[in-house]
Amino acid sequence: MRLFDTLTRTERELRPIDGATYRFYCCGPTVYGPAHIGNFRTFVLQDVLRRTLETGGTPTLHVRNITDVDDKTIRDSQKAGLSLTEFTAGWTLKFHTDCEKLGLLEPHIEPGAVDHIPQQIAMIEALISKGHAYASDDGSVYFKISSFPAYGKLSRLDERELDLGKTQNTRANSDEYEKDSVSDFVLWKSRRPEDGANFWPSPWGDGRPGWHLECSAMIREYLGDSFDLHSGGVDLVFPHHENEIAQSACACGGHFASHWFHITHLLVDGGKMSKSLGNLYTLSDLEARGFSPMEVRYVLIGGHYRKQLNFTLESLTAAREALAKLAKGARSIAARMGGDTTLTSAGFGPFQAAWDSLNNDLNTPAALGGLFTGLRDASSLTGNDAAAALAGFNRILKALGLTLPEEISDETEIPDDIQALAEKRWQARLAKNWAESDTLRAELADLGWTVKDGKDGYTLARIIATL
Repeated sequence: MRLFDTLTRTERELRPIDGATYRFYCCGPTVYGPAHIGNFRTFVLQDVLRRTLETGGTPTLHVRNITDVDDKTIRDSQKAGLSLTEFTAGWTLKFHTDCEKLGLLEPHIEPGAVDHIPQQIAMIEALISKGHAYASDDGSVYFKISSFPAYGKLSRLDERELDLGKTQNTRANSDEYEKDSVSDFVLWKSRRPEDGANFWPSPWGDGRPGWHLECSAMIREYLGDSFDLHSGGVDLVFPHHENEIAQSACACGGHFASHWFHITHLLVDGGKMSKSLGNLYTLSDLEARGFSPMEVRYVLIGGHYRKQLNFTLESLTAAREALAKLAKGARSIAARMGGDTTLTSAGFGPFQAAWDSLNNDLNTPAALGGLFTGLRDASSLTGNDAAAALAGFNRILKALGLTLPEEISDETEIPDDIQALAEKRWQARLAKNWAESDTLRAELADLGWTVKDGKDGYTLARIIATL
């Protein structure tokens, strides 16, 4: 399997350092609210990576953390009138429930930041003793960026004329800060009144760890100083992952991550997802509209991880249709298997192209296309050949983490008034009356129908439920 590496900007083969188990770390959720579909795009594609490795015969050790102490969890737990532990436990449960619905494999290890305070303090002590960190007058501790000449390699900051000498008196104390801010970043945050009861003792006084430090300490605890792969959303490249590299390399030595796997942002209706725009969807939001978690998963893997994916409600309807077609195709193969179908091969048969796509930079859209092409190519197979093809089909489904619907409903009958409204809209579109076309599309949506335009016509599909 080959995968693009953010550090080297090249596709590289994935091979376990120890020759046995592929060990990787994924930055998990900050549990102060429900994860949204942008978060889950990252987690779902990380899941496909793991499934592909395991389907290909490579054992994995998957570590994904829970951030249960940072600026946001402390702030929102106090707004809710709950202890930090009670508050984050509730949102962690919600995250796990959504993961299960979306078909994500459980990580082998899921450490929480609060449970690893001693390891984080020990790492800070090592950094101070080696001259890479210093305590400020108020008891906070900062990493000295100028002590690590390799800082900026992952995010290419070094190509932007990074002057480490200018950062010595510039400090960033918040967990998250401007993406173009090059500052000594906080490792230990001294106790503040707004923290309430959320503080721990340390050699520098009461306080709590900085967000960047948490992952470095948990990675070392469970994966050591050198491991195979580190993953997260592309927004974490700088400063979070850049800071992780600096902390871990200076405190522990080792090579840290051999490979960096980052997933690109998700768009919604062609724009940025935000609460203010009303397009920040959670899984529960989409379920309330009548869509299934598996339809959501299908859409999330429908775009290549290195390209922006445009998420729309119409794409969920298309996903429903696609899953139904896959299920129908699988049943057709199963019906032609006959009686005794002893398999003689564990290959992929007509679905080899789909498997090759997954191993070529995790090209999930090409793999999905390969499923449909493979079903077409398998349409004439019978007996053992059909059985072998179905086995290959199911192995691809497993790698993608897709579960097909058990029943396939007949074509939805379109009421006459809906058909007439859709035809009126199509004529407006042909006349290039875009305003009327958009108005009629909205009317159809209000009535529970979505329309998809093609080159020579359109198709209508029912939206199961609308809010």
